[in-house]
This record gives sequence, structure tokens and C-alpha cells, in this order.
Amino acid sequence: MSMREGNLEAPTRHPIDWQNPDFYDEANCFQEMERIFDICHGCRRCVSLCQSFPNLFDLVDATESGEVEGVAKADYWKVVDQCYLCDLCYMTKCPYVPPHPWQLDFPHTMLRAKAIKFKKGEVKTGEKLLASTDVHGQFAGIPIVVQVANALNKTKPMRKVLDAALGVHPDAWLPDLASSRFRWSAKKKGDAKDVKNGERTPGKVAVYATCYVNYNEPGIGHDLVKLLEHNEIPYELVSKESCCGMPKLELGDLDEVAKHKEANIPVLARYAKEGYAILSAIPSCTLMYKQELPLMFPGDADVAAVQEAMYDPFEYFMARHKDGLLKTDFKQPLGKVSYHIPCHGRVQKIGRKTEEMFKLIGAAVTVQLNTVERCSGHAGTYGVKTPTHPVAMKIGKPVFKSMAKDEPDYISSDCQLAGHHIAQGMQQQGSPEAKLAHPLSLVRMAYGL
Repeated sequence: MSMREGNLEAPTRHPIDWQNPDFYDEANCFQEMERIFDICHGCRRCVSLCQSFPNLFDLVDATESGEVEGVAKADYWKVVDQCYLCDLCYMTKCPYVPPHPWQLDFPHTMLRAKAIKFKKGEVKTGEKLLASTDVHGQFAGIPIVVQVANALNKTKPMRKVLDAALGVHPDAWLPDLASSRFRWSAKKKGDAKDVKNGERTPGKVAVYATCYVNYNEPGIGHDLVKLLEHNEIPYELVSKESCCGMPKLELGDLDEVAKHKEANIPVLARYAKEGYAILSAIPSCTLMYKQELPLMFPGDADVAAVQEAMYDPFEYFMARHKDGLLKTDFKQPLGKVSYHIPCHGRVQKIGRKTEEMFKLIGAAVTVQLNTVERCSGHAGTYGVKTPTHPVAMKIGKPVFKSMAKDEPDYISSDCQLAGHHIAQGMQQQGSPEAKLAHPLSLVRMAYGL
């Protein structure tokens, strides 16, 4: 089959064979990378997505033959280390993914290489700690400690220490620790009594807080709860939870991903089997349960049950609207809103549900919406690491410019990390200041809550 023929069917995903010893065969992995890199070199369609592809093509172009076979295998890591598993190449760009006979899976091949690197002990301790969001989040909510830690993290001496110890770039934005964790301050259950199931939606919700909402910005979780209460949707906070495992997945630490899965899935599966919709306000966490864990544990019935029950909040709310069960009594105009669709939202195969909500609000009150659908460059820990923060800012430049269009009153992204990254980039390029607010917060404001 020629390259021109490509694949016009929807992408399909094969399970990740990570428990097979052959998965960690470095020579075999390099062989597969060479095959994939050769196809990518001949296509170059993904050159604008991230730094992995420019690095690959520069390596190839620098060889005497101008072919992938001339690239030293040791240089493959210059491609692997720039992949942050956004999945955009697989889901939106590549014409050679399964069911195409070439079976090209760039991100999961990069994941395999990262897993091999981790198994070999070549991942630094600082990187491991940086990816342990539930570990450093344990300081959240501790009086005095929080205030001191947040203040120190803004000083140049401490940022030098973080650079040396954890590889955190001195100029990268870092989230504050919350003075009170979401799971400590939120009501465990909503007051609504009646469960109103729709054709598309369960009528009760289990809220999976996520590390970021619990430890860093609990206001996002409180706003989600207010939206559920306003719409008379019964809810419960998930009784207990661990990190979803996405930061560990991005590091290649698949054994630790499995440990988090063993902590979370039995709890979440109970809610799924009892007819709850499970809502997660951070796209990466939602995607973990919708895609990565099902691919890592394809025969696990509980994982499949959680996958079926897991919703992006706006996926749920817009389905609720189609069921005729969402209130549209919006009162407060939002003015100009620049909204960014994050990569891990785009690859969930749900469409632009947050944008649909903003347009629904716009039918009742004034919303001048500017939607930007391009990678911000933050990509979890990638955006804060010393070697990659400058690259992340470079990748985000077109987004920073687009988000500043028409001098918005608010900038917003479903991924709050991306939102802060964009705010930093806009500030650096001298754009007029705009308030950063999560979409859930903006909807709460539109309701006048």
C-alpha cells in the first residue's frame, strides 16, 4: 500500500502489552521505532504538533544518506524525551494508525521506550518526585506549612533549590498548595433527593476530585458541586481516591500506574455498578480512566465499568441538556471569553462540549467566545522541567497570541495547568491582563451562583 492511500477509518487502539517481558526488549523497541520513524520521515504531517517530530526530522536531515537508518540509535532518545503523550498525532493527524496495515502507534511506542528507560534506572529521582502529585500534595491544608511553602516557592533562592533538586525551571509557573483540601471542605453528599435518569445520562454523580483540585485549586471542585446542586443532581464525593496515575504514565513508571489502579478501580467500580456517572474535572485524569487504563488492563471488568461511567463534566452536562434535564436560567453575562481546548480533552472523542456549553449560555446572556484548539505546550510536568520549559513556551506561542485576540475579559481552559501556562505566556508577550477562570467557574458565574 502506498503512503498516499492512508487510512480513512476512525483510529482504533490495541492494548498495551506492558506485562509481557518482550515489551522491555530495548533492541526490539529500537527496531519498531526505526520502522515508525521511517514512515514519519516520509510523511512529516505532524511536524507542528510537538518537539519530537522536528527533532526526528532534523536528525534524519543531518545524516549523509538523508534516511532514518543513518540516525544513531542513541539519538532516538532526543525524540522520545520530547513526547508528552498528548495523543494528538494518533487521534487527529496520522493516516497510518490501526486499522491501517502499517499499524503505526507513535505515542504508545514512545511510552514503551519511556518504560524501558525507567526500568533501566535512568530516570532521575527529582523527576520521580515531581510526578508524585499525591506525595507533595500531602502538605496541602496544613496550617503555616502551606503559607510558608507557597511564599518560598516564589523566591529566587528556593527556585534555584528546586532547579537543582527536582529539575524545575526557575521561571516556570508552579501551583500553590491549597489552605484547605477540597475533600476536607466539600460536602460529602448533595441534598437532592430525586434521581432523574435521562436517556443519555445517569441522574446521580460521583465526583472524583483529582490531585490538582484536591490539593491545589479546590474552588474548581466547589464550583462543580454548585452546578450539580443548582441542577438538582444528587452527588457524592468518591469515598477515597488516589492519583489517577497519568504523571507516572508519562514517566514510564507503569508498575506505579498499576498500584494507583489497584487503589482506585475497586472504589470507582462500585459507583459505576450502582448507576453513578463519575465526573473528573481534569482532562488528563478523565482520559486515564477512559483510555489508558482500559488499554493497560483490557480484560478487567471493573476497569471497563469505570470507563463506561467516566465523564468529562461538560460531556455530562451537555448530554443532560439533550435529555431536557439541565437548567438554562443563566443570568450573568460573561463578556469576552477566550477558551482553550486542551489536548487531553480533544482526544476523548466527545467533541467540543465545553464550547457547546458556552454557546448555550450565549443564547441567554452575552458571551463573546473565542475558541482556540491547539496545544498550549504545558503537558503536565513537561512544562515545568528545566530542559523542556523553554520548549513548552515556544510551542505555546501561537496559543498565547490567539488567546489574546480581542482583549478578553477571561481566559479559560478545561486543563487549569494549561490555563496558567497560557496566562504566563500572554503576560510575557505583553498582552492586556485577563482573568483566568476554569470553565466550571465561568458557568457557575453565568448561573449567578
